[in-house]
Amino acid sequence: MTTYCDYVRDHPEDTFNKDYHDNEYGYPLTDDSVLFERLVLEINQAGLSWITILKKKDNFRRAYDGFDVDKVARYSEKKIARLLADAGIIRNRLKVNAAIENARRIKGLRGGYGSFKGWLDTHHPLPLEEWTKLFKKTFVFTGGEIVKEFLMSTGYLPGAHEPDCPIYWKVARLQPAWTNGLRKATLIHYDEEHEHE
Repeated sequence: MTTYCDYVRDHPEDTFNKDYHDNEYGYPLTDDSVLFERLVLEINQAGLSWITILKKKDNFRRAYDGFDVDKVARYSEKKIARLLADAGIIRNRLKVNAAIENARRIKGLRGGYGSFKGWLDTHHPLPLEEWTKLFKKTFVFTGGEIVKEFLMSTGYLPGAHEPDCPIYWKVARLQPAWTNGLRKATLIHYDEEHEHE
């Protein structure tokens, strides 16, 4: 089976996926607006190719007010109509409504967890099956594949990069949540071996 790392290595002409793979995928995120953005993008990818979403990413940011959770949670029917008329994003009512409802639910998590990140950190680590149940209970439009990609892409589950991919170690040094079991000595040893690359 071809991995994402294999695909990017074998298709250097696909600069959208290369840039995402090298600079975003699997990196730990701390800002709730960026976590919310990733969740919305993963939801919008359902049934579509990831490159379609990557090409529209800047349009999504503009259309959804930089993924400001409070602003999106307040969207009115008028704003929804504008989003559904915006050819720069995915014009799917279920996905638009999911973004708004999930923003409201993230706001609701603040009382108990302080933030979306706080909620994720509190429940980490869980196996994917338990994460999926939790997401389905907490959010809307979050099936197993969406949950898996969201958690891998934000560093809560391993698997974003193959160990022989140079980005694997670049990400691991940032200590995303999944590296809890990875000994710091392993990272230091790797750094020493590759410091002149």
